[in-house]
Amino acid sequence: MTIAPLQALPLDQLRRRSSTKWRTYPEDVLPLFVAEMDFSLADAITARLREAVELGDTGYTPPDPGIRAAFVGYAQRRFGWTVQPDRVRSTCDVMMGVVEILRAVLAPGDRVVVAPPVYPPFYDCVEEAGGVVERVPLIDVDGSWRLDLDGIEEALAGGARAVLLCNPHNPTGTVHSKAVLARLAELAAAHGAVVVSDEIHAPLVQPGVAFTPFLTASPAATEVGYTVTSASKAYNLAGLKCAIMVTASEQTAAVVRSLPPEVEWRTGLFGALAAVAAWDPASDAWLDALLAALDENRRLLARLLAAHLPEADYRMPEAGYLAWVDLRELGWGDDPAGRILREARVALNRGPTFGAEGKGHVRFNLGCSPEVLTEAVHRIAALVGR
Repeated sequence: MTIAPLQALPLDQLRRRSSTKWRTYPEDVLPLFVAEMDFSLADAITARLREAVELGDTGYTPPDPGIRAAFVGYAQRRFGWTVQPDRVRSTCDVMMGVVEILRAVLAPGDRVVVAPPVYPPFYDCVEEAGGVVERVPLIDVDGSWRLDLDGIEEALAGGARAVLLCNPHNPTGTVHSKAVLARLAELAAAHGAVVVSDEIHAPLVQPGVAFTPFLTASPAATEVGYTVTSASKAYNLAGLKCAIMVTASEQTAAVVRSLPPEVEWRTGLFGALAAVAAWDPASDAWLDALLAALDENRRLLARLLAAHLPEADYRMPEAGYLAWVDLRELGWGDDPAGRILREARVALNRGPTFGAEGKGHVRFNLGCSPEVLTEAVHRIAALVGR
């Protein structure tokens, strides 16, 4: 059955929003940077939030606002993942969950492996938790990005105590295979380390691509792994503040249970209500339509770049709505997003903020209309030859 793609809202309506995407730059700039999308919310989410506002339901978040049961059903339905409800605990956002778990398992100064180019807050979160970043960059294998398992093994053998995993990976959109994740778990177990897996982009894996929750990759993964995720990325709920920490063994569950009560108190009530509505079967059709729209846009970007910026190196992401594009052949320096913003009036994420591997790169946000994406590429292409 063909699924009709979700339609983005018109620009004049989007510019009435008060979020970062629409308040950072003047109106002549097309904002394709921060991870916010240009679509209406799923109807079930809108209805639940409207009901809460009408009731004045704006108090403290209760101990169990339904998040556990909602995620258990969602994980089983969308990923075939059986989650135990008592091994789900909420917090404010994914990066807060990462920090608190790392604090609990690290000693000050312990090294944490990250795989750049990677989501810039990873670096800050490791430091906030008292750790030291150890960079093991992704490797290019036959035109696909992969974790450098040999490099990670060397880092763990050298004393690194944790791996902070992006699964699926941001900014490349790579979906790590079950075999790779299982090997990563074996390496962590062999060296007494843990893996904290940020799986916020998991709902955005394209149909036909196999996504493996880290905790299901192998028996070793259940023992060494912690998953932190949220409905915020896939359902455009970042401002509402709700994430969950999931474990699969008694030992790791005990670590999460030992976190201070304030970690859970920081969960936003509207975030919890919206997450429950997002993870309800009633929102599945919306998500499927979103995935269809993102599939069209990732393919559209490939066509646009081939036609108007053939120097660009772009690999279609397997997940998410973020596109990693190499512009080094254009000779626009280490940070081409700066020139693109000044001269083309298109705001993209700056590649170097993802690590040294991001020099000469930009990150596009594909969560927009085809018309906006087309206009953005045309503006950037007009700079060639100037």
